Amino acid sequence: MTDLLSTADVMLDLQVPSRRSLLEVLSEEAANRLGHPRQAILEALEAREQLGSTALRDGVALPHAHVEGLPRPIVLFARLRQPIYFDPADDEPIDLVFLVLWPASDKKGLLPAMGEICAGLRDPQVLRRLRHVTTGEETVKVLAGMRKHGTGEPDQ
Repeated sequence: MTDLLSTADVMLDLQVPSRRSLLEVLSEEAANRLGHPRQAILEALEAREQLGSTALRDGVALPHAHVEGLPRPIVLFARLRQPIYFDPADDEPIDLVFLVLWPASDKKGLLPAMGEICAGLRDPQVLRRLRHVTTGEETVKVLAGMRKHGTGEPDQ
């Protein structure tokens, strides 16, 4: 995952009022990075949400989609300033969001990328650290430590 996520792909204290607004902002950010139409990304994300909410647990959401014509995969991380209810049926609001977009031509990469994210987020210390980081560099360091050690412990 950290191969796909740099400090430029981290958005801290993002202010959005709803899931729709969040998906719009993330689609715009991804479109700018990839040179791909924002509307195509947004439609793919909304179509995936129609299948069921991508909110996980512990305040985390993992919106994801295969996108036609996408030139490469991308991962974005956003920490919300104020938690939002990602789906009306959710029991708890979310404040940590990982967006994963994958080229539709590569059906094998999306699930492993999401699995890596989910495995690392099982550690409550990772979630705590992500809620308290102050820079993109700190965020990437937490995520890199999660990958290397299976925990949120950063490298010393």
